[in-house]
Amino acid sequence: MIIPSIDLMDGQTVQLVQGARRVLDAGDPRPIAQRFARVGEIAVVDLDAALSRGSNAELMRDLLKIAPCRVGGGIRDVETAKAWLDAGATKVVLGTAARPEVLRELPRERVVAALDARDGEVVVEGWRTGTGRGIVERMRELRPYVGGFLVTFVETEGTMQGLPAERAAALLDAADGAELVVAGGIREEAEIGALDRMGVHAQVGMALYTGRISLASSLAACLQSDREDGLVPTVVVDELGVALGLAYSSAESLARAIETGNGVYHSRKRGVWEKGATSGATQELLRIDVDCDRDTLRFTVRQHGAGFCHRNTMSCWSHGCGRPSLGLASIEQRLGARVRDAEAGSYTARLANDAGLLRAKLLEEAGELAEARDTGSITHEAADVLYFAMTKLAASGVSLAGVARELERRTLRVTRRAGEAKSAVR
Repeated sequence: MIIPSIDLMDGQTVQLVQGARRVLDAGDPRPIAQRFARVGEIAVVDLDAALSRGSNAELMRDLLKIAPCRVGGGIRDVETAKAWLDAGATKVVLGTAARPEVLRELPRERVVAALDARDGEVVVEGWRTGTGRGIVERMRELRPYVGGFLVTFVETEGTMQGLPAERAAALLDAADGAELVVAGGIREEAEIGALDRMGVHAQVGMALYTGRISLASSLAACLQSDREDGLVPTVVVDELGVALGLAYSSAESLARAIETGNGVYHSRKRGVWEKGATSGATQELLRIDVDCDRDTLRFTVRQHGAGFCHRNTMSCWSHGCGRPSLGLASIEQRLGARVRDAEAGSYTARLANDAGLLRAKLLEEAGELAEARDTGSITHEAADVLYFAMTKLAASGVSLAGVARELERRTLRVTRRAGEAKSAVR
């Protein structure tokens, strides 16, 4: 797959040719990261930190809130690496610090060793100094300590002359099952597709910024439809992962979806269509994922309006069963409606408009859950706590998906806190 790359210098998105000459300034990286995130994880490199002439740390923390990011540049010790993992980086990319004494202190699956190669030789110090070590030899030395490798072919980096695929293939054996990402000179989507079929990811910068290749075409190059019409089945889910329905995608619909950030699909009868364009039940496209066989897509969307189904229900499974949709997402929707309809006189609306009562009930039910012992009582009290907590969320305009994202962010921490109880509940 494609891993879009954002290189930072002086607070801006830049591109260097062969690590030296600055040839492109793409501006504020935040909107770029938002668009790149629609196809998955992105790579962010702090060139100032790598060159020991400054830092873009605060900006990088902003990007971590926008997209899943693997971060690199200037990470030279265990403490800095852990700090970035604690901040929410999916992975840290280490260059000169990729040494056993550093790597063994970090979670292996979340560490990528960055190796720069010129004509098969590992080079360091901004690609200026040869080490006399072969790239394959170095990969085999580091394999026990890392979950992946980023190999940059220096002689083609930033030149868009094409990436030497045969050299990438030769590195797969040395990677020995670890993730292998290559960079340097990629100029067309077909290269990305060919690398993906080999089991190699492509990290791309210059070709994306200049418009030589597109995110959508790069993604499409990796897909393998088994349908005569070439369409790819697309499972549509909400932010909590609940399936809303099944659609289909084409290269054209993917391009529009990624460019606009909306739910755009390909109807087998009507061609390309945008969800909600006529009904108002629009979708914000958050992310596209590809399955393991590359023949199915998953669109994660933020659904607005009545829902995904043409029958004005949240999902295509919400009707015909004689009962409303189940699950936390559906309950959240109903609670939100009751909070908004304060004149209906529901208990939920009363709680939403009486902060003191809601606080008292939250404390009361949390205490009862803490004291519950048998399975039935724990289930009952937990349901009470969830109801009052979700009412608090609805009244405050906070979504369950936002809570889930916060919990997911915490799971990325590697530094554990003591977690002792506070002395008193205020």
